[in-house]
Amino acid sequence: MNYIEINITTEKQDVIELLMAEMLELNFESFEETETGLKAFMPEKGYRVEETDRLCDKYCVPYSITIIPPQNWNELWESNFEPISVDDFVGVRAHFHEPIKNVAHEIVITPKMSFGTGHHATTYMVMQLMRDIDCNNKTVFDFGTGTGILAILAEKLGAKEVLAIDYDDWCIENATENIERNNCSSITIQKGDTAKLSKKYDVVIANINKNIILDNLSFLAEDVVPNGQILLSGLLQEDETDILNAVKTLGWQHKTTVSRGIWIAMHFIP
Repeated sequence: MNYIEINITTEKQDVIELLMAEMLELNFESFEETETGLKAFMPEKGYRVEETDRLCDKYCVPYSITIIPPQNWNELWESNFEPISVDDFVGVRAHFHEPIKNVAHEIVITPKMSFGTGHHATTYMVMQLMRDIDCNNKTVFDFGTGTGILAILAEKLGAKEVLAIDYDDWCIENATENIERNNCSSITIQKGDTAKLSKKYDVVIANINKNIILDNLSFLAEDVVPNGQILLSGLLQEDETDILNAVKTLGWQHKTTVSRGIWIAMHFIP
């Protein structure tokens, strides 16, 4: 399957962040910030050039399109993927990097086209919040797992059972590879496009986007045990009010909101 690379030229960081947020809504799967702006990637199948035209016209930014054959993707991301550390809590690297020192946990990720390497603010913040959540001997549901990075971290934090769901076949394949690479044994991967489950979990994580979270909010409420933990991200600062209003009828306690750039992650207790 070929992929589309959109190369956008802009020096404005706020525009880059807003473009990423809107392109996630258009099913772009991966991003790379460059010295000249932003690169965004999605499968060629389903790509609509008129949506890119509209978005780039909106922010007055030029762009170019490149088609990437599947065999070139690994070479592309390997040339740009750098290790990252979330404080001294967790380090994320690729298999060809040296081990990361002075972190409590290390995760090895081969991202391919899947979203979630820790580089993006949303994944970074969820990992920060997970530092203060007791996953030891707990059950965890990761809705929209992407690379599987948060599910892997949950197991490293002692979770006894982790369910990771994503709707995209590429993500399922990639998350499975990453779970095996990190020697995880308590994670189950399933394909699905809703958060409707048949059992409850101690910790529920949804790092996707506002629309999918709101569409699945009633399911997420049913997925978590009383006094469990809920982490929501993939959200912009301007989304916070909508999320807070939506959860009022659910009786969730809002513990905290953390921010990084224009992005936020939210922690609730039902």
